[in-house]
Amino acid sequence: RRERQRFVDKNGRCNVQHGNLGGESSRYLSDLFTTLVDLKWRWNLLIFLLTYTVAWLVMASMWWGIAYMRGDLQHTHDDTYSPCVANVYNFPSAFLFFIETEATIGYGHRYITERCPEGIVLFLFQSLLGSVVDAFLIGCMFIKMSQPKKRAETLMFSRAAVISQRDGKLCLMFRVGNLRNSHMVSAQIRCKLIKSRQTPEGEFLPLDQCELDVGFGTGADQLFLVSPLTICHEINSESPFFCLSQRSLRSEQFEIVVILEGIVETTGMTCQARTSYTEDEVLWGHRFLPVMSLEDGFFHVDYSQFHATFEVPTPPYSVKE
Repeated sequence: RRERQRFVDKNGRCNVQHGNLGGESSRYLSDLFTTLVDLKWRWNLLIFLLTYTVAWLVMASMWWGIAYMRGDLQHTHDDTYSPCVANVYNFPSAFLFFIETEATIGYGHRYITERCPEGIVLFLFQSLLGSVVDAFLIGCMFIKMSQPKKRAETLMFSRAAVISQRDGKLCLMFRVGNLRNSHMVSAQIRCKLIKSRQTPEGEFLPLDQCELDVGFGTGADQLFLVSPLTICHEINSESPFFCLSQRSLRSEQFEIVVILEGIVETTGMTCQARTSYTEDEVLWGHRFLPVMSLEDGFFHVDYSQFHATFEVPTPPYSVKE
């Protein structure tokens, strides 16, 4: 079967693009900090470099303008003249004075004198503006670097989901795992069934979302994720798969979105990992191979068998049948 468009990719990226916002696009500017954090790295770096470059050139031009208007540039070698900023006699020297002041380097060769009130005002303005720009841009870069998106890449989901019997009940199952030794605190898993349907009133819902019970009532959705776990959804009369059989599975079109959330133990930040399974990735009559074995004093996890399944006898009928 030709691969169809997914709502959520296997890597967790949502295939949704917002268009024709009209006047609502101004909302992005009202929350400029979040907009910058959400941008890709190349745009963040470009904005970072352009903002500092423009700010440096503008402020250096203002210092050069003060020296030009006061006539300091015409008294470069006059030891009896008191300039606004000592040893500023052209634009490069004004630029170097600004950099030394902004970065608090203080080489001591260029310095502002007390006979320059406009220079003192510009110095205070430069200090305030520099603090605001540094706090905004550096804070934005820090938040972007500390986002736990990369932590989600070390949370694994099985490539396929399986349907087989467990404890005498027909169940839909998939496997999750944590590749790191650091734990996910308060890890919780949820599942959404995305399927088109038509209401009795004739309304067509193209991407209707329905919750799949993975143990809300029993607490099985709260995970202690120190080793790979098999998440189980019992197919019963309240399940959306109540009428699903092995034969009808071939003609169905649905997508199961899995959302795993938890707190990263090392940073304390909330992390979310996502994946999805289409009807082609649901294997009827299969079960996952064991990956845990007892070694000398510890339990060993073999991730080479993480995605492996094997066939087991399973009735081809639906629970309803």
